Amino acid sequence: MTEHLIVAATEAEAAYVPEGLPVLVTGMGKTAAATALARTLASYGDLAELEVVNIGTAGSLHDHHEGLFEPGIVLNHDISADAIRALGYDVEERLDCGSGSTGVVLASGDVFVTDPGTRARLAERADLVDMEGYAVVYVARSFGVPVRVVKHVSDNADESAHDWPSLVDDSARALGEWLVHHVVDPEVQSQE
Repeated sequence: MTEHLIVAATEAEAAYVPEGLPVLVTGMGKTAAATALARTLASYGDLAELEVVNIGTAGSLHDHHEGLFEPGIVLNHDISADAIRALGYDVEERLDCGSGSTGVVLASGDVFVTDPGTRARLAERADLVDMEGYAVVYVARSFGVPVRVVKHVSDNADESAHDWPSLVDDSARALGEWLVHHVVDPEVQSQE
């Protein structure tokens, strides 16, 4: 039977995780997420039956995106990948989440996107933006652990993102409901 580890950046995003599911709150940003998840996975005795589920909010890079998404691809948007590749190194800035071919791309970076110019540049390569998804997928893959990324759009990655503290609760509720239907009791989902 698969055991799940729910990973969120903040307590607010994890507020409605169903009781009984283990939760790791990493802190915001790729470094915090990678460090916390690597430390936690290293402490597990047997990872064979574990699946990591990264939940959290995301900014929409396209006005028509709203609600819940399970991205199929994560990309590290704030690394100079082309310059590093020119030096002869592959930085793997684009990773398959293993979530199937949803076609949704999540850009992750340590920049809290509120600027229209940054949003427009990211929208050329991605659908959503967050600050941890790429790091969670990178670490889980490094440990050979399957990972799913589930994000709820909280804002449009523009000036509205400054209202995130007042918007996160709605996203956390939607994420909690998703966990009930897809992790706690997936049979409910197959009957809907």
